Amino acid sequence: MKQFGETVEGYSIPVLNEREIRAAAGLLFLAMTISVAILFCSQNFSPLRYNIIIFFIDFFIRVFISPRYAPTLILGRLIVSRQNPEYVGAAQKKVAWVIGFVLALIMFVLMVLMYSYSVITGIICLICLVFLYFESSFGICLGCLFYKLIYKAKAQYCPGEICDIKTRHEIQKVSFKHILIVLLMAAAMVTIGLLFNDYLNLEGRDLFKAF
Repeated sequence: MKQFGETVEGYSIPVLNEREIRAAAGLLFLAMTISVAILFCSQNFSPLRYNIIIFFIDFFIRVFISPRYAPTLILGRLIVSRQNPEYVGAAQKKVAWVIGFVLALIMFVLMVLMYSYSVITGIICLICLVFLYFESSFGICLGCLFYKLIYKAKAQYCPGEICDIKTRHEIQKVSFKHILIVLLMAAAMVTIGLLFNDYLNLEGRDLFKAF
């Protein structure tokens, strides 16, 4: 398809639905996290390889055919079908997805075709997980940050309107008191670790055989 994204009345450029994109990122993050956990626990590479294939095919469709037909975006569309769309510019998403496709291609060649693993695949896997987590949890598209570097132009219709300069609402403001609470929580966890580390490291026991 010649046009990347959808034409929506009231928007001057092609757009995509951020809600379904976040849902799709969450599905991929969950699948990849489970695969990595299985790999570490049992040295079983097959779930990760299957998910790399899914990742590769999905991003190939997003970039070279149309986001409309990407399987994970379709699933995301079904999941958030009862929510009003949040439209974002398609151009910056394409840049992010091209980066994702390149990473998926490298992982596909190294882990699926060459049946190998190394520090390279570990770093790429970590990058993908971080990108997916930020997208799904915070609505922050890290790959989209490269749009401005490449095109030397400000992106339009960013999630949460972060492209537009505006003052924060009162509910968004963070005071010194809030920062202090976070620091106190961190200090409390460090103290608990120092005082009760041996207890917290005890081996778990079956609840029904404990008494």
